[in-house]
Amino acid sequence: MLFSFHVGARTYHRLMETAPGFLIAGAHSRSGKTTVALAVMAALKAAGQTVAPFKAGPDFIDPQWHAALCGTPSYSLDTFMAGESECRALLARHAPPGAVAVVEGVMGLYDGKSGVGGPGSTADLARCLGLPVLLVVDAKGMAGSIAPLVSGFVGFARGFEILGVIANRVGSTRHAEILAQALGEFNLPPLLGWMRQDPAVALGERHLGLILPEDQPAPPWANLTAALTLDLDRLLERLPRPAAAEAPSPSPPLLRGRIIGVARDAAFCFLYPANLAWLEAMGAEARFFSPLAGEPPPSDANALWLPGGYPELHAAALSRSPTWEGVRRMAEGGTPILAECGGMMALGEFLTDHGGASWPMAGVLPIHTRMTGKLAGLGYRQEAGGARGHEFHHSVRDPSPLPPAFQLDRGDGGVRRNNVRASYVHWYFPSQPEQCARWLGADEYGVC
Repeated sequence: MLFSFHVGARTYHRLMETAPGFLIAGAHSRSGKTTVALAVMAALKAAGQTVAPFKAGPDFIDPQWHAALCGTPSYSLDTFMAGESECRALLARHAPPGAVAVVEGVMGLYDGKSGVGGPGSTADLARCLGLPVLLVVDAKGMAGSIAPLVSGFVGFARGFEILGVIANRVGSTRHAEILAQALGEFNLPPLLGWMRQDPAVALGERHLGLILPEDQPAPPWANLTAALTLDLDRLLERLPRPAAAEAPSPSPPLLRGRIIGVARDAAFCFLYPANLAWLEAMGAEARFFSPLAGEPPPSDANALWLPGGYPELHAAALSRSPTWEGVRRMAEGGTPILAECGGMMALGEFLTDHGGASWPMAGVLPIHTRMTGKLAGLGYRQEAGGARGHEFHHSVRDPSPLPPAFQLDRGDGGVRRNNVRASYVHWYFPSQPEQCARWLGADEYGVC
């Protein structure tokens, strides 16, 4: 790495070396890119490579699968929420030389916040990072049609290269040969691998996406690698090394010396690793507590953060949790509390689960949330002060007389009572450090 130094009035910014890598993108949602990404990561590990996993877009579940396989946190890279400089810095920081960076895409390659390949899309991230794309195509029932499909994707590539294709749900070796021949005949990116159609590689799902890896009966790694045929040497030899990334200027430690109590367990598990790193960079100490285990929030905490997760799957246990007594006491005493999605649901008076049963919650906010069985909110959100986040939930909140917690042009503005702010939005703290620090009490202590 090269670090910043000064010569007279000139400043040379710190540059960080970046590891070779690639993105795994789908032709469309549900093309099997997560299954393929995990299989490719497992193949790289089996070959003795160090894998640095990443996930495009606002996702909490796929990164937990990456981390379970690779043994290291998987950071989210999002050109809308994080911005281009932050994405490049995260890649360089967490994919050191000697590793191979594998970035799983989001939705289809060109799907994003808006337009074709716009902000938030895998294509925009590939351009930003200078990494090539490995395109996943669901090839079930497909033969020669793979050529015009891939040709179209290649034709729209701007500022990045589609390195090769991995065909998913392939019926046989002969089927794979037909697909490879069709691509080769038209001088398209080659078929670098394929996964056979096999029920054993299916990953369980529920309403917000995949079932978390710890909830699976057994790790599926062996089944994934057995189902994958991959020309790993050919893939690795084609990988370019991206240009060095410029490290962003550090923000002042706006929360220096502050203790932030963070709810973390199976009910509150949707935390961006970058948000935890941000707390540390802000000078704060994160102290974790488990509402499921009945642990009290830290008595000396200057603020609380309740992230999202699956409170609806643990509503019975949460309804009996002694944790809420301490949370209520802190809320009544004016402690700043930021609650996101599932965290907001837990602060309400009642939560109605998928079966229609209503469970008492913390009672900090006069709201009642209930599961609907269908998507109730989805999309990027931006607060008037500049903080960015994402909304994705299957529950609704009954109206309350409380004022909104956030000023949004669209989406859930949430509710606010004294220093308690809650909404369905999962915030990306580095997107606007000053504003997010204020939500966690920075103004109260005269830090900002």
